[in-house]
Amino acid sequence: MPDPEARVVVASTSAARGEAEDHTGPMIAAWLRERGLSCADPVVVPDGSPVEAALRDAMSEGVAVVLTTGGTGIASDDLTPEATAAVLDRELPGVVEAMRARGLEATPFAALSRGRAGVAGRTFIANLPGSPGGVRDGLGVLEPLMHHLLAQLGHLTDDDPHPPRGEDR
Repeated sequence: MPDPEARVVVASTSAARGEAEDHTGPMIAAWLRERGLSCADPVVVPDGSPVEAALRDAMSEGVAVVLTTGGTGIASDDLTPEATAAVLDRELPGVVEAMRARGLEATPFAALSRGRAGVAGRTFIANLPGSPGGVRDGLGVLEPLMHHLLAQLGHLTDDDPHPPRGEDR
């Protein structure tokens, strides 16, 4: 079975305009590649409806994992959670709760994150904050879950060479 494909969507109007440089998208893409997923360079889109379009594009292309970064706060243009909710078939609130709990260990501002996670068809989607620390926290939560998520969604087989990262229970 070929390596599952992943995509990173950066929600940032200023980065999409070329007015700011995004640092979290490449961090996430590197993390995905280190775990054996095929991942192109991040897709940078403005906040709002372009995020939903990017998610739908990834789903239609059969991408196994989409991780977004940015647009999860409380500013008026932070609409990544709404774009994600529009495409999800099933939410995974425990994933988001774990990310928020991990973030709260470092900063009280993690309580303001409105990210979502869930499944759309055979695609796992999770919203990560736009800060490097928030991304590290979110990836730390996803680390032990990825293999099982991919297997449950039919992107890995039992004999796949990618070992689970979490402890067996």
